[in-house]
Amino acid sequence: MPPWRLRDFHDDDLDQAISVWDQSREPAEASPAFPVSEVVSAARGGQPAVVAVVDDQLVGMAVAQISGERAWITMIALSSRWRHRGIGSALLTELEQRVRALGARRVSALLPEDATGTAALLNCGYTERTDLRYFDRIDHVGPADTGLLTALGGRIMGQRLWDEMAGMEAEKRMIERRIVLPLAQPDLAARYGVSPPKAAILFGPPGTGKTSFAKAVAGRLGWPFIEIFPSRLTAPDVTMPNALRDMFADLNELDAAVVFIDEVEEIAGSRSGIPSDPAHGVTNELLKLIPTFRQHDERLLICATNSVRSLDSAFLRPGRFDYVIPVGPPDDAARKAIWNRYLGALADGVEVDKLVEATAMFTPADIEFAARKGAQCAFEREIEFRRGEPPRTDDFLAAVADTRPTLTDAMLDEFNEDIAMRTRL
Repeated sequence: MPPWRLRDFHDDDLDQAISVWDQSREPAEASPAFPVSEVVSAARGGQPAVVAVVDDQLVGMAVAQISGERAWITMIALSSRWRHRGIGSALLTELEQRVRALGARRVSALLPEDATGTAALLNCGYTERTDLRYFDRIDHVGPADTGLLTALGGRIMGQRLWDEMAGMEAEKRMIERRIVLPLAQPDLAARYGVSPPKAAILFGPPGTGKTSFAKAVAGRLGWPFIEIFPSRLTAPDVTMPNALRDMFADLNELDAAVVFIDEVEEIAGSRSGIPSDPAHGVTNELLKLIPTFRQHDERLLICATNSVRSLDSAFLRPGRFDYVIPVGPPDDAARKAIWNRYLGALADGVEVDKLVEATAMFTPADIEFAARKGAQCAFEREIEFRRGEPPRTDDFLAAVADTRPTLTDAMLDEFNEDIAMRTRL
């Protein structure tokens, strides 16, 4: 008679079950298809779960979830001291009896290669399939987060936003490599000693796409996007530092989030030498909140400013922000890509190169405005004369001439100075 016995899982087995789970996984083993939280929830919710015990010590566990006529084995875990003694095969056999009694006719398992339980499955007559590919997508907003996310004004951004960032390829490449990829692939980053960023500053002239980049990053990561508006932090009987502290306390309740503060100089501008200056309190509070924010996984703070030189020097020190990244005006290639994006199918009948040349001082936002204005002009002409004429190059050139560009030479000179003195990549 074996020294171990099998029985059903009990709620008070939880701590030992998690310990056995930890012991059963090798340090370099790939993440399981079914996380331990999901497995434990299923076991406690009445799904088939069997444990092996020696005296009062839990040494193995197997769990399944039933979906119609199929049962998925979601856990096979063994204590490191009790492997290769037939416990895994016995757990599987016992588990199969329970799932068959509940109507399951097909039993399947999805495990990382060489994971604990692989040998038990083969010993019990399971067939290994090597012609399948596993696809997975994680929703970073759980049911408990939905109400809080709504209260904070947060939303989920589509992944298409990243692809829609036409042009600006140099900025896209930098932001993707420094920010997106280490957060999207943390295991690979850890293997190379790269710490995923927790906070970054985007700076550049107005209209260059800093807000759009922040939203696109959230979309790429699949994390909720929450914008903090400095102008909305004031309310009757609530000071701005307290409002900011309450906001960050709520943010810490979310599983994941990209938090964006535009025009951050409003709450982190250079402090005067006057202690009673109201700006001192809110800047000091933000400086205290950032280190705490950085302690959480799956959190990213992105701050944007049109004037990085106006930020308080303590705000810009390494340790608070991992990167200070310039987002500048589009060059010729970027402007052409932006024009093509907004013109769409109309681009075939328009001399885009002339538009690119005419918009040297335009930001992406300026180009969008001119493109809409030119299209509107052509539309109104068609309404009046009904000639069937598509929009012409002259329509868009007239719109460009009637649009005041955001950029100025002085603005670009200041931006280039800031790139040289304040960029941190």
